Amino acid sequence: MHCTLGVDVGTSSTKGVLVAADGSIVASATRAHDVDRPHTGWVEMDAHIWWDEFVSIAGELISAHPDAEIAAVGVSGMGPCVLLVDADDEPVRSAILYGVDTRSGAQIARMADELGIDEITRIGGSTLTSQAGGAKIAWISDEEPDAWAKARRFFMPASWLARKLTGAYVLDHQSASQTSPLYDIENETWYDPWWQRYAGTIEQPRLTWAGDIAGEVTDAASVLTGIPASTPVITGTIDAWTEAVSVGAHEVGDLMLMYGTTMFLVATGEQTLRTPSMWTTAGAFPGTRNLAGGLSTSGALTAWLKDLTGSDYPELLAEAEVSGPGANGLLILPYFAGERTPIQDPDARGVIAGLTLQHGRGDLYRAALEATALGVRHNVETMRASGADITRIVAVGGGTQGQLWLQVISDVTGLVQEVPETTIGASYGAAFLAASAVASDGAEPAITGWNPIVQTITPNPDLRAFYDTLFDRYVRLYESSKDVIHELAADQRGT
Repeated sequence: MHCTLGVDVGTSSTKGVLVAADGSIVASATRAHDVDRPHTGWVEMDAHIWWDEFVSIAGELISAHPDAEIAAVGVSGMGPCVLLVDADDEPVRSAILYGVDTRSGAQIARMADELGIDEITRIGGSTLTSQAGGAKIAWISDEEPDAWAKARRFFMPASWLARKLTGAYVLDHQSASQTSPLYDIENETWYDPWWQRYAGTIEQPRLTWAGDIAGEVTDAASVLTGIPASTPVITGTIDAWTEAVSVGAHEVGDLMLMYGTTMFLVATGEQTLRTPSMWTTAGAFPGTRNLAGGLSTSGALTAWLKDLTGSDYPELLAEAEVSGPGANGLLILPYFAGERTPIQDPDARGVIAGLTLQHGRGDLYRAALEATALGVRHNVETMRASGADITRIVAVGGGTQGQLWLQVISDVTGLVQEVPETTIGASYGAAFLAASAVASDGAEPAITGWNPIVQTITPNPDLRAFYDTLFDRYVRLYESSKDVIHELAADQRGT
């Protein structure tokens, strides 16, 4: 049985799938993990966990299916992250995670002053935000000189797995374009003047595309994982883009909406659209550009409420259904970990407005679902105002298993969502990219055959006016409360 193996390192777990040539899932495995939050605004992770969990998952899947012939391996991971290693490939510190880690504010301000915001946007496509990988590299240089003195190479989760499996030192163009301001988006290459200025002691990884073959499994990696030596491994990319591949939402005009620990949106087009509110990136494939956005919390917020109330998800969903639209007069700003797009405010904080003694946990849970939906609407409207032509929306991720959440987002945004048969996400997309990479000419798999659309979520037109009003209140609530919120954020940091 010919199969491909796809593994994705996410924020809260690593997931792996063994996929047959027709796209059917033979087996899957998951390893849960936690991130570290050593200070307010810091989110990091020990990169040894990424490889250890890959080894564990690969071993489990392969040993359970000894008849599976692994044709290729796909890798994927959260990002943009910054993992710096020494000359022996040993991490010099824990990896700094993507935009939920907001420590690099001083470096962002300094780079903007030294380089100029307009020039940064012209070269890299995006202004600098907490998502910018280059600013996180600069933070290590500024704040941890001992670690910086040893640093020689730079990885993200997908490229780290590729390195451990093959020995190749590569990074895909999409991930590189989020290492702002070190990548030149129009010329699709590292921008040497700024690389030398801010990352000069780090060797530049070779740039390839997500589905390109990075190398072959080494004998040493084969012994550890059970994957046959010489098996091809793709370069891979950031999980949101691999998720888009997994549901066929990577064509021009598509918008991928990823339901996970955070909510992520990727709109695909041919033009480089620049706006200070969103992230402009290279696409996963040559000839495409993306306008992307992300909420800092979504599943993380609902999980927080579940843990806080001591309830389980079925109870909360049932009570939220009873609560109904508007959550009996509650409105939440979901900025419990700062916020990424479109407000780009790492010092934003969560707000629960309208709370009374009559409200219960079902109302809070309903308001949290609506808060993430309002955040999605804010992003979509900003994308369209920036010139994105969004003609099709596809939902993916673990949150799509909850029918209420899907319906709330369609009702709040007014958008029709297509839901595919398989919503396991980035690991499945990585397996598809791997299968495509080794297919003979004319025999490439089609994602529509692997993963057809099986459900369409249509908004309730009777709720349109209500949610228009609620969205207006949502925007105004942030604007009217942000000064106090910023003062509280400063208190939390002790500044």
